[in-house]
Amino acid sequence: MAVLVGRRLLAAVPVLAAVTLGLFALAAASPFDPVKQYAGDAALRADAATLAQLRENLGVDAPFTEQWWRWLTSALGGDLGDSSTLRQPVAQVVTERIGWSVLLCAVAFVLAVVIGALLGVAAARRQGGLLDRCVTATAYVLQAAPPFWLGLLAVWLFALQLGVLPAGGLTDTGSDTVTAGSLLRHLTLPAAVLALSQTPWFVLYVRQGVLDALREDPVRGARARGLKERTVLYGHALRSGLLPVLTLIGSRVPELITGALLVETVFSWPGIASATVRAATASDFPLLAALTVLATLAVLLGNLMADLLYGLADPRVALEEM
Repeated sequence: MAVLVGRRLLAAVPVLAAVTLGLFALAAASPFDPVKQYAGDAALRADAATLAQLRENLGVDAPFTEQWWRWLTSALGGDLGDSSTLRQPVAQVVTERIGWSVLLCAVAFVLAVVIGALLGVAAARRQGGLLDRCVTATAYVLQAAPPFWLGLLAVWLFALQLGVLPAGGLTDTGSDTVTAGSLLRHLTLPAAVLALSQTPWFVLYVRQGVLDALREDPVRGARARGLKERTVLYGHALRSGLLPVLTLIGSRVPELITGALLVETVFSWPGIASATVRAATASDFPLLAALTVLATLAVLLGNLMADLLYGLADPRVALEEM
């Protein structure tokens, strides 16, 4: 296990370098002018000399490789630069927001895995029955529904029509204090929507995995020994059927991050994802570069976690060879 972790950490270094270099190359090819984005409306009234001086101060006229190397050496020294949109050091922006994003994604991911496993097993247990058809059809419909549409639908129903949950934000109107009760109320809708957008994948994978496991010899042998159906299902078929889901957990991290981008924007959740949208639309490259590194790290760690869980769940897998 230590060999696998060490090898993946070493491989992450060139991956992160290539991703950030690609980001700066795209920024150089972008038609948007970072100086005008930084100056905002003042750029319309500024003369050419002022804009040229601002361009020199920001260092955006240098080749993108030089800008990337300057950013990389500063980042390795602990200086991530300043955000031009939020007017704060990038490190402060990340520190203030990452906890809220981790909380939202963790709650949504756990809900998606638990609900997906329960519904997948229930559907596989009665293959072709009414419950199986309803669960499978609903999963396919939700799979095609974009998270922002689910979010807007949830706001319309639970906030505007029923008035039982807040439409967004982290605190109630007129309050700056985050209490456990207000956090739970404001977290419910965005976490539920993000979980709902991820659940269909787990339902379909668990259902198919359990169906395949029910046809395997060990499960047939358990039935032949006279074990109860519940023991056969949860003690043998589910364990074997969950192995493909462990791989799915790692591959769903990019989709989870993408879904969090949309959900945090719809619900005004003060996390990293909403800052990413602001950084991208305002050409805030110091903030965008740091957030891209974080997103890439999350994907790499998700894949590593999935491989470790797979190896722990199936002793036949040699982690050193992965």
